[in-house]
Amino acid sequence: MKIALGSDKSGFALKEQIKDFLTNENIEFSDLGTLNFEKGIPYYDVAANVATALQSGKYDLGILICGTGAGVAVVANKHKGIIAVPCESVYSARMSRVINDANILCMGGWIVAENMGIEMVKAFIGTDFLAGLEEWRKDFLTKAKLKIGETEERIYGK
Repeated sequence: MKIALGSDKSGFALKEQIKDFLTNENIEFSDLGTLNFEKGIPYYDVAANVATALQSGKYDLGILICGTGAGVAVVANKHKGIIAVPCESVYSARMSRVINDANILCMGGWIVAENMGIEMVKAFIGTDFLAGLEEWRKDFLTKAKLKIGETEERIYGK
């Protein structure tokens, strides 16, 4: 698994803690910025960097952090094939993968404490689409994903 990671200045401290966790767990990642707190990258640029990196196929999942997690999610979701979900709990991080097949976890550096952020990352990267669901719900969500894909194709083309 390879993760694209990014934050603006508001998410820098949380991003650095997540980098330490990923390094200690031998999980491959690339830090796409902000690399230096003094020279922060705006949330809209770092979100576009991570989303584009994911679109390239070089990364399996992404993690984005700004002040609230909302700004980076809005920008990332403008990119075809990206499902970026702002989360504030381990449960929402896990369920964003199970139900929505999210490929970018978005968090708020002003909202999520460092230990909680690490637990959310564990849940996000350790969970697969449809994991643990009943067959009827798996069928429903699989069909829903196809319908959403059709909508995306109408918007973006092939």
